[in-house]
Amino acid sequence: MNYISNPKSTEELQDIDFKHHFHPFTATSDLKDPGARIITRAEGVYLNDSEGKRYLDAMAGLWCVNIGYGRKELAEAAYRQMKELPYYNTFFQTSHPPVIELAETLAKLLPGNMKKIFFSSSGSEANDTNIRLVRHYWQSLGKPNKTTIISRKNSYHGSSVGSASLGGMQAMHAQGCLPIPDICHINQPYWYGEGNYYSSEDFGLARARELEEKIHEIGEEKVAAFIAEPIQGAGGVIIPPKTYWPEIKRICKKYEILLIVDEVICAFGRTGKWFGCDTYDIAPDIMTIAKGLSSGYQPIGGSAISEKVSNVFDDLGGEFSHGYTYSGHPVAAAVALENLRILKEEKIIENVEKNSSSYIKSKWEELAEHSMVGEARIQGMMGAIELSPDKNNKTPFRAPPGTAGLKTREICFENGLIMRHVYDRMIISPPLIINESEIDELVSLAWKCLDLSMKQLKQEGLWS
Repeated sequence: MNYISNPKSTEELQDIDFKHHFHPFTATSDLKDPGARIITRAEGVYLNDSEGKRYLDAMAGLWCVNIGYGRKELAEAAYRQMKELPYYNTFFQTSHPPVIELAETLAKLLPGNMKKIFFSSSGSEANDTNIRLVRHYWQSLGKPNKTTIISRKNSYHGSSVGSASLGGMQAMHAQGCLPIPDICHINQPYWYGEGNYYSSEDFGLARARELEEKIHEIGEEKVAAFIAEPIQGAGGVIIPPKTYWPEIKRICKKYEILLIVDEVICAFGRTGKWFGCDTYDIAPDIMTIAKGLSSGYQPIGGSAISEKVSNVFDDLGGEFSHGYTYSGHPVAAAVALENLRILKEEKIIENVEKNSSSYIKSKWEELAEHSMVGEARIQGMMGAIELSPDKNNKTPFRAPPGTAGLKTREICFENGLIMRHVYDRMIISPPLIINESEIDELVSLAWKCLDLSMKQLKQEGLWS
């Protein structure tokens, strides 16, 4: 169907959608009435739906539209590549110019000594790849018993069987008999919600040292890797205490386990630098990338591999019996290259670091003055507000966890703002190109929606 030249009404689209489209992370019953929101156009930081309503997209799609919507250069890059080579695979000693150029470009951009990239179509696929990579690495070194990967509770690493197992979200595990064997989890560095009477610094150390305790519990000879996001995204924008990452690095080095840093959300400017690893001075053995690699214009992801790891594969690994039909897809690679060119030449990430991140931080933190906000935290272009009816005591609402957050999210939609809820937290990750007037609009709308949500929660008797 060509929607532009042969439009259907909103009601017709919603009816077809309900009958035939199985949505991710959605209760099907919620689509019956009033039906799905039908998004039809986008430009800059704004979306329009089929009824002509405009939304400020403070989530950049799903954390990914870093350069904003409507960049024709990326469409033109896809068109040029489709005319020349629309598809070919990278199996069996075969390659093509776009994927070669993209791999070289990334190797020059990535922190540390990341030298090779195994491409996928998403972060979920890349993290599935990482499970295979670390186990193949240790097998190649004659240590086949090193298979266990340690992750964190409430982390998100994707929704496929392997990547959801790496993630620490109980609701996902419950639906799939997960996690798969040899994956276990330690606690997250969530100081606001779990720090109790610790100082931020002491809490960061305590949570990092749980990794060392888990290594001792399992046995160093069985532990293959530790995986974590620099900042937990879908877990609620959990910004770790300053003491956390230095201690994690020390432990991984001491016990010679591989460090996988999942940069699917944080990479390509989200934290205020090119990579979260730059923000926290982390030198990973493997890095997961996706989302901002193409600003969401094409599905592409990858596992960036350090020289330490790739040298083992070059010398001892033999054939890596793993791959995807669309690994290094030429059109996706061409679009990613154009996206990276725009990020570099227009100095978008430099502007975030030097200008817009400090401006949005000052405005976002003002939300902490609202009666319903216990904390407003932000790093670069990733922010969260903690909702509570008693901010001084972090009291929960008189409702199941997530009720207040969901109601606030729906009020945001009704008022032209897209914020996401994680339980009773509201989170943002706007396009990196958001300007000061748009930041003012975002924060003004957020304040308005909090007022409306507080009023509704009190009316419904859910305010403690």
